[in-house]
Amino acid sequence: MPTNRSFGLPSGREALLALGFVVGVNALGALPAILFGSETGWVDRPWFYPPEILFPIVWTLLFTLLGLALYRVWRRGTGRRDVRVAFGVFAGQFALNLVWTPVFFGLQRPDLGLAVIVALWIGIVATIAAFDRVDRVAAALVVPYLLWVSFAAVLNYAIYVA
Repeated sequence: MPTNRSFGLPSGREALLALGFVVGVNALGALPAILFGSETGWVDRPWFYPPEILFPIVWTLLFTLLGLALYRVWRRGTGRRDVRVAFGVFAGQFALNLVWTPVFFGLQRPDLGLAVIVALWIGIVATIAAFDRVDRVAAALVVPYLLWVSFAAVLNYAIYVA
């Protein structure tokens, strides 16, 4: 893979492919919020609820990291079984991510949202394990996502019990 010598970043065609993964994950990840919204007026916010502006910033960063991780796994070759397994595990957890917004915000059901986010958390741990078998850096790129979803699960729980 051709790289930019100063930063070790992909260049040329590889950079465009990496960008495609990043844009694709961000676009798909943003879709539930666009379709179902993220209105929190009905939420009894706990004291540690972050400022609203933080959510789109954090999710854009996390989806960017996920796109880069997915690209790193993909470039190892989809003919490999471990790559296909990693893609499948990623798809499963990402589907849970996409379901959480309509459940929590669309249905205004923090109880069901909590069930989804617990399953999502397990799926993210499985994704890290599957990515680690293919590319250790890709697995590391998913860790901030796990940390944020861990915080989101605590937040979801606090809203549910309020």
